[in-house]
Amino acid sequence: MNQKVLLIEDDPDIGKLLEIHLEDMELELDNATDGKNGLQKALENEYELVILDINLPRLDGLEVLKGIRAQKKSLPVLMLSAKSEEFDKVLGLELGADDYMTKPFGIRELMARIKSIRRRTYSIKEENDKNGQQVSFDFGSLKINTEKRKVILHGRVLDLTAKEFDLLALFASNPGKAFSREILLNKVWGYNFAGYEHTVNSHINRLRAKIEKDPANPKIIITVWGIGYKFTEDQVV
Repeated sequence: MNQKVLLIEDDPDIGKLLEIHLEDMELELDNATDGKNGLQKALENEYELVILDINLPRLDGLEVLKGIRAQKKSLPVLMLSAKSEEFDKVLGLELGADDYMTKPFGIRELMARIKSIRRRTYSIKEENDKNGQQVSFDFGSLKINTEKRKVILHGRVLDLTAKEFDLLALFASNPGKAFSREILLNKVWGYNFAGYEHTVNSHINRLRAKIEKDPANPKIIITVWGIGYKFTEDQVV
C-alpha cells in the first residue's frame, strides 16, 4: 500500500505534530491548507489515507469528501471537526467517511484511529486475497469482483459508494449468514461508531435501491427480524 498520508487542514500546528508521529509509522505526510487544493491533491496522487478537516477555506470538508468519493470510492478518509453535534458525525458517515474525530483531540487517540483504519483496510485486502480464492462472486444476474471493487447487475455496472460495496462484499462472502447491525457497523466502519446502527440501516436502504427489483420487498439483502440482515442463498434473477 501507499505510504503517504494527506492532511487537509488549515491549522499548521496539527500538521507539525502529526508529521512527527507518522514518521514512527514509516508514513510520509503531505499537506494542503485549503479544501480546493486538498481535493486536487487527493485526486491526482496516491495516498494510503486522507485526514480531512470540515471547516476549510475555499471548499469545506464535506464538499471535499463528496469530490473524493465521486472518483476514489475506496480511499480511506478520517474527518476532523470542531463541531460535536451528532448531525455532523452522521453526515460525515453518510457521505462515506471511514472515521470521525472531534477537536480538541489527543494525538494518541488520533494515531489509534489511524492504526485502526489501516488495520481494517489491510484486513479487507487480505480477505480478498486469501488463498487467491473468492475474488469473484456469481449470483446469476448479480456479479461481484472484490479485487476490482466492481458490481454488475443484469449486465450493468453499478455505482456503489465504498461503504455500500464493503457491505455487499461482506454479505456476498457469507450468503445465508445473519449479521446484526452492531456487527456490520463494527466490521465495515469500526468500533468507534457504537451507537450509530441507524447508519447501517440507511446504507442498507440505499444499497437495496440499487440492487433490488422491489426495494420494499427485498429478495437479495433480507431482513432477519430481531437480528439484522442476511444475504440470499439463491440465484439472483
